[in-house]
Parts: sequence; C-alpha cells; structure tokens
Amino acid sequence: MTTPTTTELRSRMPNPLPFLPEMAEVGAGLHKALKNSPIPPTTISLLQLRAGQILGSTYFTIRETGKLRELREPAERIAAVATWQDATYFTDAERVALELVEAVLTPNPSGERVPDALYAKASAYYDDQAMWSLIMAIAHIGFFTPAALIAKPIPGRAPGQNYSEREGQTA
Repeated sequence: MTTPTTTELRSRMPNPLPFLPEMAEVGAGLHKALKNSPIPPTTISLLQLRAGQILGSTYFTIRETGKLRELREPAERIAAVATWQDATYFTDAERVALELVEAVLTPNPSGERVPDALYAKASAYYDDQAMWSLIMAIAHIGFFTPAALIAKPIPGRAPGQNYSEREGQTA
C-alpha cells in the first residue's frame, strides 16, 4: 500500500470562495490581526498546532508544523507540543498559551473551561492587547475549524490551492 502524496489527495469540497467570497475578507482580517499581534509568531503557531492536534485536524497540524519549520523551530519543540505539560522545551509564557488553547477547546464537565486561576496565570504573562491577540489566535482556528473538518482541505497545500477543483458544482 502506498501513501498518497498531496498531489493525489482530494478535498471533499471545492474552494469555498466562489460560493462565499466574503470569507476572504474575514480570513484576511484574522490573518492581519495575528500578523500585527504583539505575540511572537512562534507562540501563535505553537498554540495553533496544539489546537489542530486537539481538534484532530491533519490540515491544521501539517500547516502549523510547516510554519514552525519555516520559523526554524527545532524538531524536538515541534514534536513535544502534543506533550507540552511534561516537556522542557517551552517558556512559561508559551506554556500558558498552550494551556489556554487546551482549556478553550476541551470540554470540562466539572466546571468552566477557563477558570479565574487560568486567566490570572495568563494575565501575568500577557497584557490586555496580548490577551486579545491570544483570543484571536484561538478564534482564527475556530473560524476555520468547520472547513478543516468537514471540507477537508488538502494538507500541505497553500491557501487557494488546498481544495479540489470540481467542474459544474454549484451551491
């Protein structure tokens, strides 16, 4: 059995932009907010990689792993994101960001997802602007989660090229 390459993979659905062109504006706004963020790009990618792992999204996991490689992050740090609680590769600020994304994305049957103690811990490392940036980094993943899980864009392909072309498909 051979493993399909990204050129052989197909998404479930075609590119959404012909159907919902407004998505481009929303996505661009989220990307701009993250680009202008006081949070280091590495921290954002670590957070979004962990989100992809939690959500079970190959697309997000591969995308953020690639970004972290482009940022010249060591392979050990990238691999250790899945077990960040026990890994020694992360700063305290990165750990709080990882803990925050886990709290937001993981149901907590015994209480609120982001308790006051976690918010206080995060606030010790991040001012109000940075906290809103972390929130937008999580919101960015949240916005694209349904597309990643339902439409299944092709992992490793650039935006706009990560959906299969389908002739004659309409909304």
